[in-house]
Amino acid sequence: MKTRDALTLARTQNLDLVEVAPTAQPPVCRILDYGKYRYEQGKKEKEAHKSQKVITIKEVRLRPKIGDHDLKTKGNQARGFLEDGHKVKMTVLFRGREMAHQDIGREVLNEMIDMLKDVALIEQAPRVEGRNMSMMLSKAASKSTEPKPPRPARPEQGASAPGPERSAPAPAPAPSPSSPEASTPTAEGGTASAQ
Repeated sequence: MKTRDALTLARTQNLDLVEVAPTAQPPVCRILDYGKYRYEQGKKEKEAHKSQKVITIKEVRLRPKIGDHDLKTKGNQARGFLEDGHKVKMTVLFRGREMAHQDIGREVLNEMIDMLKDVALIEQAPRVEGRNMSMMLSKAASKSTEPKPPRPARPEQGASAPGPERSAPAPAPAPSPSSPEASTPTAEGGTASAQ
């Protein structure tokens, strides 16, 4: 359809001619209410943003001479960040003559790795950047600790289905002792009726 004809048709219906696929050959246009179209597009974008998970990088700063208790506190802080789904940048800050003893900073980072090995993966190994030594940790893929629910039982097969699982025919009900057909076997091989 020619553009002029499409515009005339859109105007007669009090709607707009909107190009929805400009890269197609030929370009695709629709006759619709443009305001409503923009509103629906905005709603779709908001829904997409809601479902997106934003991963932020949290930084935990350490010193080479950090005490044991302070190291545990920083480790617990990093564990909380990792469990929330954030990445953690562990940074050891060196001042002055501490730069000559970078091995102490590496030991501090190794202690943190040991402390967080159950929840963290090393994304970036420790490396020196100026007066800092840093490494990046991310959340480890969690193994499911809950047992899987049992599978539902298979439905029983009908009598018409082939297979070895057919049941034997049900036995005939035994007559009650008060009925006239009730009989008991005797020692001679015959039957005696109960009266």
